[in-house]
Amino acid sequence: MKKIMNTNKALLSTLGVILISGILVFGISGDNKDKVLREGTPLYFPTAVDFAGETAPLQITDVKERLDRELLINANLDATTALIIKRANRAFPVIEPILAKNGVPDDFKYLAVIESGLVNAVSPSGAKGVWQFMPETAKEKGMEVNDLVDERYHLEKSTEAACRYLLAAKDRFGSWTLAAASYNGGMAGVGKKIEEQKVTNYYDLALTEETSRYVFRILALKEIMKNPALYGFSLYGSDLYAPIPAKKIEVDSTISNLADFAKTQGINYKILKIHNPWLRDKKLVNPNKKKYEIEIPLSGY
Repeated sequence: MKKIMNTNKALLSTLGVILISGILVFGISGDNKDKVLREGTPLYFPTAVDFAGETAPLQITDVKERLDRELLINANLDATTALIIKRANRAFPVIEPILAKNGVPDDFKYLAVIESGLVNAVSPSGAKGVWQFMPETAKEKGMEVNDLVDERYHLEKSTEAACRYLLAAKDRFGSWTLAAASYNGGMAGVGKKIEEQKVTNYYDLALTEETSRYVFRILALKEIMKNPALYGFSLYGSDLYAPIPAKKIEVDSTISNLADFAKTQGINYKILKIHNPWLRDKKLVNPNKKKYEIEIPLSGY
């Protein structure tokens, strides 16, 4: 009996090797190659991609391989990418209409994704918020930044500021792809590279490592977030973070104690800060009677 079992094991092992070999052999040519590689995750590779309607030239080996790199990396960041997909369900409904109102292509919401993961991140260089503005740039784009109020943490206002930057960059370069690249490399930096290298296409430019990867990271996250199942992300609607209904209260005076103010609105200080992260202190000093809108959640707590 033991001899028969050992014989069966050997036979099964041999069959397994044959099957695996067959997959490998058939997987290196023709239609079987596409079937074997592209049914797996995260090896799916799109036949065409674009950013804001501008097609990426995947027929260029360098371009194809750079996109492949970012797809592989982000498809394998399981928890990080899953969290981004969950957060997008709440953040994108805020970002999308602002982009549309300003005439900025919808694809720029994926720029916010790679900048911050859709959270109010803080970089070592001092950039803050979903759109990662530096203090001086934020002020130049019309945001208030001080110890009491930092509108880089205000999703609506920082999205409006990002639109102003991107529209100016598009006017300068004539390309949404270059406008996106300049969000990382700066208008002056990208402009200098264009002048030095005498090309006007992002995919033809030799840039710094970070900026050369920047648009490809956007393309990769766009592809994964639009087709999550193809990259191994199986999320139900109930898994996504739902938008929380809220009202906005206009305030044009000083609030000496935000914890007391929160209680008058039927919430606590923690919830007030979650919904209004731009309030950076325990009070709001407002001697000039500037009008602020404070968000108060209607449910979810």
